[in-house]
Amino acid sequence: MTAELTRGQNHPLPRTRLEIRVSAGTPIVAGATLGDEQGAVHGVEWVAHPGTPTLPGLEVSRQAAADHRLAVDLDALPDTVHRVSVLLALPAGGGPVRFGAVAAPFVAVTDLDGGEVASYTVTGLDRESAVVALELYRRQGAWKVRAVGQGYAGGLAELLTDQNLPEAHQLAGTIHEAVARGVARSVPAPPARAADADRPRQTAAPAHGPDHGAAPQGTPGPVPPVSPYDTQSPAGTQTPGGPGQHGTQQPYRGGTGDPAPAGQASTPTGGPIDYSHPRRQNAAPPPPPPAAPPAEPGRPARPVAGDATGWSMEERLYNQVWGMFEDLSRTTAAYRSAVDFADSRMEKELDQALSDPRSRIGGQGDAAREAARARHDQLVSQAREVLDRDVAQLVAEAEVVEPALPAAFARWDNPVWHAYRVPMEIPMALRLGDLHLPEADRVRIPLLMRLPLERGLWIDSGRSASLDGSVPDSHETRRLGLETAVAHAARLLAVYPAGEFTVHVIDPAGSGAQPLAPLVQTGVLAAPPALGAAGVADVLARLTQRVDLVQMALRGGAPDALPPGVDTSQQLLIVNDFPHGFDDRAVNQLRYLADEGPAVGVHLMMVADREESAGYGPLLDPLWRSLLRLTPVPDDHLADPWVGHAWTYEPALVPPGSQVLQQVLTRVAAARRSWGG
Repeated sequence: MTAELTRGQNHPLPRTRLEIRVSAGTPIVAGATLGDEQGAVHGVEWVAHPGTPTLPGLEVSRQAAADHRLAVDLDALPDTVHRVSVLLALPAGGGPVRFGAVAAPFVAVTDLDGGEVASYTVTGLDRESAVVALELYRRQGAWKVRAVGQGYAGGLAELLTDQNLPEAHQLAGTIHEAVARGVARSVPAPPARAADADRPRQTAAPAHGPDHGAAPQGTPGPVPPVSPYDTQSPAGTQTPGGPGQHGTQQPYRGGTGDPAPAGQASTPTGGPIDYSHPRRQNAAPPPPPPAAPPAEPGRPARPVAGDATGWSMEERLYNQVWGMFEDLSRTTAAYRSAVDFADSRMEKELDQALSDPRSRIGGQGDAAREAARARHDQLVSQAREVLDRDVAQLVAEAEVVEPALPAAFARWDNPVWHAYRVPMEIPMALRLGDLHLPEADRVRIPLLMRLPLERGLWIDSGRSASLDGSVPDSHETRRLGLETAVAHAARLLAVYPAGEFTVHVIDPAGSGAQPLAPLVQTGVLAAPPALGAAGVADVLARLTQRVDLVQMALRGGAPDALPPGVDTSQQLLIVNDFPHGFDDRAVNQLRYLADEGPAVGVHLMMVADREESAGYGPLLDPLWRSLLRLTPVPDDHLADPWVGHAWTYEPALVPPGSQVLQQVLTRVAAARRSWGG
């Protein structure tokens, strides 16, 4: 039976091999410190954190995430360790800055098969940005867990100082640096769904009366995927289990008892007061998603494209893709956890069998070892059977979803591109490639990035081994990197309305003429690629000036008062062969555009090998961290936002010999000329 602890309570631990599971409403940092009998931490080597995730008997997560699993083996801890403190902290550099602004973290101590031993919800936090949630402590040879809940407004530095760590401030900086590196490689989760009452809606139906006023048409709000592993959806309604079944989320208005209609409040006597415009009404909720045909007895329901919540088919498909992403992430995590448990159980049984000298040799020892291996194989086989069932359902779902995707979400070989027309509005997201895991190689999850872009892209042209083990030379990787950048830029141009997206190119040495040919020859660039140091300086100066002007206009409350000639469309700057042709001033301007540009519609796409810019030292570290790293060859460098799996990324490239890129860009160029003329 699980012990639900309150602050200060303790509970005995029946086992020494444990998992500590952390759930929070926002990405947080999880770590642990090892203390002596007085609780003192004697050095940085006694702290497990994302930069140093593994210590004897202890392993923590390598990045900030909303869910964590910390592995603890109390028997493997050094004899001088008498206390293990579990630390939670909010990441620096963006996002919430105090725990009072987020949901209370939930921490559970479980055994290896997932059975909860004790749990604690860390409540009562306000200005604190770091907290000691739990501590495992040894008393008279027995281990116990205590709910602590001690928060620190000074963050990790104050927390570590309170544990008598001499290098507290330096270690806190190291931890935040490691977390920043992890964020740079993590795929951002979709934004949280707005409350139903705040959701922008489609144009309302006219009300009674001569004045047929209508509510303005809003942009559909983002909806997070509904996980089949959660017993409740974010709105608190039940969702069916099983991969691919994403449930229908009902509108939620908050509060208790009977909710008042949107736009109304209750009077002290119980009657509603209508604050809405008398001749304007909210639109009706969207129609339900497509229903799957009835399933045959004993078989799972057949998947349907768009079987997710949303106010448009595009939003439903977007949410369905993210639901598949989360399903595969969590079912693989369950499989890996089961295999780890089977391995640890077999190891323990073998240790017990070998601990008796009488059973080390002879038939009795061989039988014990065979029995342990047989139980291990049975557990792994059962876990694999569950995984294969879930993967088969996801494969079936992918087979119906992929053909239904709009152009912005589709591969270049999708027939939807042959019927391409320049859109009238921007889509919700853009496909940057595919993701897959080694346990489920048959399932390819589209990597969808929300639009407008919130961060730039870095196409890493450094030497890296592809999945087949081959290592292209530096010239080949540069060419592949620029071809990948051109494919991404072409897709961005294709999904924006005419005149609302502009692409600039910096190619100081002119080495990218061949890969850039599709953009140059079709005339979709704002100007020919900038060459030499003078060309680099000119382009960077113009884009920096645009950022400055738009920022001043926004801060002054006059966004429409820009000088004549300022291009207000979204801007993309492709930088090839960095840092060649860049002086110190140009490097600083590039960093400025990476930091300040996305908020005002200026985005970077760097095609660069980080090692070639090593001469700048740590000066460029913030630049690389601010960009989402992609590779021109398949590489397992991206992490999901739920459990932190390393996913293999495959870029969205045009099939060899296909003319679809030139056809699409030709139509984009024609639409731009028609719009400008």
